[in-house]
Amino acid sequence: MKIRIRIGKLLMDAELYDTETAKRIYESLPIKSSFNTWGDEIYFEIPVKCELDHTAREEVEVGDLGYWPTGSAFCIFFGPTPTSPPGKITPASAVNIVGKVLGDATHFKEVMDQREVLLEKA
Repeated sequence: MKIRIRIGKLLMDAELYDTETAKRIYESLPIKSSFNTWGDEIYFEIPVKCELDHTAREEVEVGDLGYWPTGSAFCIFFGPTPTSPPGKITPASAVNIVGKVLGDATHFKEVMDQREVLLEKA
């Protein structure tokens, strides 16, 4: 399932995996929202409610897309968060891994001053 993430002038394609959480996210698109940042993570609440599943991780990679059940939030990881030890990327708590950015996710650092994100089907 291909999606697009648009923030300001940045447009990034991504792939959602074949999981129940990812399917629910895909079915809820498009989503337009304000977003928060936490270190090199962008996250925002989405209208999807899921529990942690078999994909849940407490350590992620650059470009991973996660769903954080605690805040019903979609997360884009592109570098360390405030709790990350050197060389690692750790969310605030476990997230379901729902997909991956196609391309260089570090470009999200260029749009952290923007106000809105748009997730849409590609």
